[in-house]
Amino acid sequence: MKRKWLCFVLAMLTLTIYPVSAFAADGPTAPDLQIGLDTAFTYLAFILVFFMQAGFAMLEAGSVRMKNAGHVAGKTVLTLAIASICFWALGFGLGFGNGNDFFGTTGFGYGGDSMASSFESLAFSDVTLNVKFLFQMAFAAVSLAIVSGGMAERAKLSVYIIFGILFSIFIYPVVAHWVWGGGWLATMGMQDYAGSTVVHLTGATAAVVATILLKPRLGKFNKEGKPVIIPGHNQVFTVLGVIILWFGWFGFNPGSALSPMGGFFGYVALTTNIAAAAGGLAALVASWLYFGKSDIPAMLNGVLAALVAITGACAFVEPWAAFVIGLVAGAFTFMTSQWLERAGLDDPIYAFSVHGIAGMWGAVSTGLFATPELVDTVGIGKAGLFYGGGVHQLGVQVLGVIGTFAFVAILSFIFLYIMKLVSGIRVTEEEELMGLDISEHGTYGYPEQMKLISESESPKK
Repeated sequence: MKRKWLCFVLAMLTLTIYPVSAFAADGPTAPDLQIGLDTAFTYLAFILVFFMQAGFAMLEAGSVRMKNAGHVAGKTVLTLAIASICFWALGFGLGFGNGNDFFGTTGFGYGGDSMASSFESLAFSDVTLNVKFLFQMAFAAVSLAIVSGGMAERAKLSVYIIFGILFSIFIYPVVAHWVWGGGWLATMGMQDYAGSTVVHLTGATAAVVATILLKPRLGKFNKEGKPVIIPGHNQVFTVLGVIILWFGWFGFNPGSALSPMGGFFGYVALTTNIAAAAGGLAALVASWLYFGKSDIPAMLNGVLAALVAITGACAFVEPWAAFVIGLVAGAFTFMTSQWLERAGLDDPIYAFSVHGIAGMWGAVSTGLFATPELVDTVGIGKAGLFYGGGVHQLGVQVLGVIGTFAFVAILSFIFLYIMKLVSGIRVTEEEELMGLDISEHGTYGYPEQMKLISESESPKK
């Protein structure tokens, strides 16, 4: 029954997306149907990835204090706007246009399917170029959304806008070109099926640079330098956000197949789900052992970390390896988040641990667990160390991680440091205390509740 419904949905999307002229009186040809189904499938995947922004909005808003919730949630819509315009104007061309080993030089100001000759790196699939653009744009928006986590509760909105534009033009598309657009890492055969490195490590590296330059939130560390817990205002929001993100990931990973034909996307969905489940359980157990109580936010971050890790490996590894990858990602993310916080890093949503550390692990894991059969199926790279492939693929993966981290960290530091010198990147102490909802936007996300809090805190006559 589920299979029939999937076919029905894809058929309806095909009729909506694919030109009616393709289905002439003589009936559609087999190639026409193939292109139509592939395009409909990819468009459905784009919708799921796009909807992940709702998950980010819920997760990040729930993870901050009430006085900043509206600001943080609103930045998610801002993320979509910035990514959409910048990717259309320059990002798509720099990332996937024909060019050299470092960036594309064609396809700027994307104008539709007629520009297909400018994007040879995407010619492997018959999906219409318009839908490929939308799918890749949604990935760029996810990477930018990760950046906002490191800036939460103390960065100026103007700084996020400026840096978001720079990130969407000069940082993310360049890394995407290296791995997916025919760049130097693609030539070496780096395996990153859906973006552990390209999307998640890139966004997380920019986030941690911003976190360091912004310095901790007021009250995050006591006089002895020990971290103080600043709980988010709504744990139910964070749970719902993670469920939405987990749901959206079935467009993120399986959708990267760009076709339902052959059913390979189902295998990718399988490894994705196994890893996510293992990561959530591993992080929950780790928090239980560490705190003596099971920590719900730790479990949520464990799920996300496992999803990040399996994103690059989902098409290259067997289910048992996906379980191991998710297990390690969930437990290791919890440990690194605690260690980094004790070291003085104030990362409100643990963006670097969840998306950065886990992204590194996910990239390296294919160099260990990639099977010869799956490598042949995907057609990228070589088998991993544990399957007789030697250290070659592992070396390529490590080089990709180091190169990406160094490039993004250096460029992010330059952009943010210049902004810090010119106009400052952090709100004033007074603005931070009153909350960014009111200081940046003039109204609270929870006006009634904040009014009651303000009245209760004001001195009584």
